[in-house]
Amino acid sequence: MDTEATTPRLSARDNPRPGRDSGTVAGRDAVLVRLPAVSAYLSILRTTVAGLAARLDFTLDEIEDLRIAIDEACAMLLGRAIPGTDLECEFELTDQAMDITVTAVTIDGRVPGQHTFSWAVLTALAGHVETAAGDDGRVTIRLVKQRGPSS
Repeated sequence: MDTEATTPRLSARDNPRPGRDSGTVAGRDAVLVRLPAVSAYLSILRTTVAGLAARLDFTLDEIEDLRIAIDEACAMLLGRAIPGTDLECEFELTDQAMDITVTAVTIDGRVPGQHTFSWAVLTALAGHVETAAGDDGRVTIRLVKQRGPSS
């Protein structure tokens, strides 16, 4: 029997990280969640971010910071989201960080103000935060949370 033909080949993207048995992969590891732009679904994102952060060995404090940060980012967008549209959240995982991008189609297509209490909370909890607006009314908030040195 030719094992070469029956054994699946793993690409570099599919090779587990050394020392890990969790199934995470080296390089880009991304999760995309799309759900209705309604606040009732935010618990799904809070649970998702907590699970992914735990997978990266974030501390409990860092995980809680991310849960609050995702709530803040989504609240900024959901208040202005066009009814009936979706909220998209992409989580990109690396060895030392989680990069989260939250996008919604909004009524006004403007990025959230950076001189608000919500923005101060978001930047304090997430680390790096940036926003972008597209011509189609899509507004994006991107958060990058580095894993702490004690992890």
